Amino acid sequence: MTHWTSDQLDSVERADELDMQPRRPDGRLRTPTTIWVVRDGDDLFVRSYNGPGGAWWRAAKASGAGHIRCGAVEQDVTFTPVTDPALNDRIDDAYRTKYATASAYVPPMTADGARATTLKLSPR
Repeated sequence: MTHWTSDQLDSVERADELDMQPRRPDGRLRTPTTIWVVRDGDDLFVRSYNGPGGAWWRAAKASGAGHIRCGAVEQDVTFTPVTDPALNDRIDDAYRTKYATASAYVPPMTADGARATTLKLSPR
C-alpha cells in the first residue's frame, strides 16, 4: 500500500491522537508514544512537541519506519522529513484548527523547534 484510503484518512482526522512506534535499530518496535496527528489533503503528519529532543522523533528519524495505531487504523509506515516552508505553514494551520481547544499546547507545536521535526506518515 502506498497511499492512505479515504476511510483511513477520515478515521485519523477524527481522532485526537495516535500511538506512534518507531522501529529500533534491531527492527523491534519501540514502546508506543501517544502524539497528535494532522491531515493535509491525502497526507498525514506528526511533530515532536519536544522538538528534536523528543525520543520518539529521534528514533523515527533514524529508522525511517515504524507502526501507528489510531482508532480503527493500524498500519506500518515510513517517516519522511518535511522541509517545505509552505507545507509546514499548512500543517501549522491544521494543528491550530484541529487542536484549538487545547490552545496552551498549540504554540509549541507550531514553533520553529517542532516545525523542524515534521514527519510525513506514508503507509507501507
